[in-house]
Amino acid sequence: MANGTPATRSVWVLGCGAIAAELTAVLGQIDSLDITLEHLPGILHNRPDQIPDAIERRLIDRAEHFDQVILGYADCGTGGRLDALLQRWDHVTRLPGAHCYEFFTGRAAFEDLNDPYTFSLTDYLARHFDLFVWRGLGLDRWPHLIDDYFKHYRRLVYLSQQPTGDLVERARQAAELLGLEFEHVHTGLDPLRQAIDELVPAEETHVG
Repeated sequence: MANGTPATRSVWVLGCGAIAAELTAVLGQIDSLDITLEHLPGILHNRPDQIPDAIERRLIDRAEHFDQVILGYADCGTGGRLDALLQRWDHVTRLPGAHCYEFFTGRAAFEDLNDPYTFSLTDYLARHFDLFVWRGLGLDRWPHLIDDYFKHYRRLVYLSQQPTGDLVERARQAAELLGLEFEHVHTGLDPLRQAIDELVPAEETHVG
């Protein structure tokens, strides 16, 4: 620039629609970057095999226009396909972890909570439990499938980010429908903010 002021670094965050509210809240606190936020449909949360192709199409269309691209996805059940895709893009990274639960809780807490007997909900999944789980798995039509899908689970943990009384009650009712013990663990947004901070050069980030 003519006055010697460095150009603002442009960052594109391409995120899962299932964490749209959380990404919007965290990125809204970063005032030193030119951030463009885009979300892919949250229903892909139930279609992990489709995630890499959907992301690649958007990267081909837009990635070259930004200094840095951050994917608002963990591995998300893609079996490593997402990381293999990132090998072809030298300025594209993703949030850490196997599932979004991990960057909501932080790695250490996730290891304590992530056992084969726990089914987890976030704010988004608590709000859309009927769409993603109850009807998404066909339990509204074939309730006997509850035993097939959830016979190994013992508890439902609601990992809340920005909870309301209504969301807590929805999560509690979901646990009752599935016949699971209910537990509420509040994560807030700090672990997600820290995960994003680690992907952006510290000297260029200011979180208010």
